[in-house]
Amino acid sequence: MPRNGKKKKRKKKAFSAVEAVKAMARERIGAPRPSRMVPVRRKEKSEKHKPNLSRLLQEE
Repeated sequence: MPRNGKKKKRKKKAFSAVEAVKAMARERIGAPRPSRMVPVRRKEKSEKHKPNLSRLLQEE
């Protein structure tokens, strides 16, 4: 609390057309469904480097 014993008044929010339009849409249509992240599916992780001669010989 400030020293004089009075609470500080809250500042009024400025009008926002975007927020007003979104609020009207929520009233009429309803809230949008929450979005979900779609997992990325990779078939197989590719190698970062080309196989060199020593690796090719080890595989055989």
